[in-house]
Amino acid sequence: MPTLLFRFPAGRYHATPWGHHVNEGLVEWPPSPWRLLRALLAAGYTSGLWGDDGPPETARRLIGKLAAVLPRYRLPEAVGAHSRHYMPLARFKDGKEETTLVFDTFAWVERGVLSVVWDVELAADETELLGRLVERVGYLGRSESWVAGRLAAADEPLPEGMECYPSHEPPPLGWEQIPLFAPLDETAYRRWREEQAVGDRRGDRIPKDLIDCLQRDTAWLQKQGWSQPPGSRRVFYLRPRNALEPLASRGRRPAADRPVEAMLLCLSHPSRNNHALPPVARTLPQAELFHRALVRYGEREGLGHCAVLTGCDEEGLPLRGPHRHAHILPLDLDRDGHLDHYLVWAPMGLDRLARSAVRSVRWTYAKNSPEPLQLTLAGSGSLDDLRSTPESWGDELRRVLGPSAGAVRWRSLSPFVPPRHLKKRGRDTLEGQVAAELTSRGLPAAREILLPDAKSNPGTLRQRHFVRIRRKGPPPPLDCGFPLELVFDQPVRGPICLGYASHFGLGLFGAVD
Repeated sequence: MPTLLFRFPAGRYHATPWGHHVNEGLVEWPPSPWRLLRALLAAGYTSGLWGDDGPPETARRLIGKLAAVLPRYRLPEAVGAHSRHYMPLARFKDGKEETTLVFDTFAWVERGVLSVVWDVELAADETELLGRLVERVGYLGRSESWVAGRLAAADEPLPEGMECYPSHEPPPLGWEQIPLFAPLDETAYRRWREEQAVGDRRGDRIPKDLIDCLQRDTAWLQKQGWSQPPGSRRVFYLRPRNALEPLASRGRRPAADRPVEAMLLCLSHPSRNNHALPPVARTLPQAELFHRALVRYGEREGLGHCAVLTGCDEEGLPLRGPHRHAHILPLDLDRDGHLDHYLVWAPMGLDRLARSAVRSVRWTYAKNSPEPLQLTLAGSGSLDDLRSTPESWGDELRRVLGPSAGAVRWRSLSPFVPPRHLKKRGRDTLEGQVAAELTSRGLPAAREILLPDAKSNPGTLRQRHFVRIRRKGPPPPLDCGFPLELVFDQPVRGPICLGYASHFGLGLFGAVD
């Protein structure tokens, strides 16, 4: 009985039910069986598991078995929300371009896991292929609905959630009935196709089999005059009435107040020119600028003091203990030499006020850029959630965070600036200060602390140009940065940030394969 588990790294699920316009404000929740099978097929093509000649026999058997059974769901907590956009119409009136209002409705699924259970027996090769396909599904619904999927182990318990199951019976008290699209089984489709073929003079209008139906896009359906995808059927599911709550009720749900480890924001220029973004050498000033905007948000809105963002208690004294308050880490995830993301990470967790500030700061600025830079929330949740980011820049993000099992070797992505004056002997040598920094963060001692060779690692040369002095904070004891490589006896999990201004992007390390 295969079970698919999906997380939503960006916290959002965008999908409009078939036959409805986006402005109707409806969300297909949960994803329909039809949508899920289409996503599995698409993953086979995009990941290279099969080519233009189509799915192999194993995949066809797998899809056929899944199509014959309606799955059951276990739904995480979700909140219905929307954003509004004024889209240009490319026509002008009285010298002004006309626009139209578009509602982008979505389900906010911040931390939960969607479970999809198919009560069907699969062969070993079919199970293995299903696991590979699920891991390669990058999104469900709209392309911004990022998902990280996997096949649950045979004895793995299902995550907590609300049941959602197929039923044509009237819904009991506290439940509601929703329509979803599902595929016909292969026998029913062949029978339907034979009936449709009678009197139909256009052979290309009716797909040859169920796989062909699932692969047809909307443009082809409209061109052929189909009001419903061939090979599909409308089925009814029962789900609890509070499975998709309106946004106004979210404030009284305790789960909304649970802190999250990290939030990822995308940085973009209005011109969409990535080379207009700040260079990586300006990591520190960009982090300081964004941090000031976050702190000012709480002061401006009168929401009180936020220790997670300031690193101080209500009396203004620095928090004691390990470095558990927020780190503002500018990142170059496409590795083009320009900053394109911010990672806001707090080991103590980002509370509601901190999350509200991160979501509300929409703009920041950069040196020599007259236009503000736009900030967009790209992901929120645990570090493991972000490690599963499917986008092309996910590989670089996983290098910053390190693998889930940890890594033994870590190399500087930004220079390590000693927090104290360097001495030739004693605890204030370069090695001694690195060891002290590791201890203060609860990390094990490094077996080796190396200075990488510039010839074998050209990236170390670029670190000489990093800005190393804070504009609004105390200067470092020594305006000098060191590219380092740390080797541990046992795998260590990231992120690893050490030294002066480590909460603002300096002293950041990346895992080495």
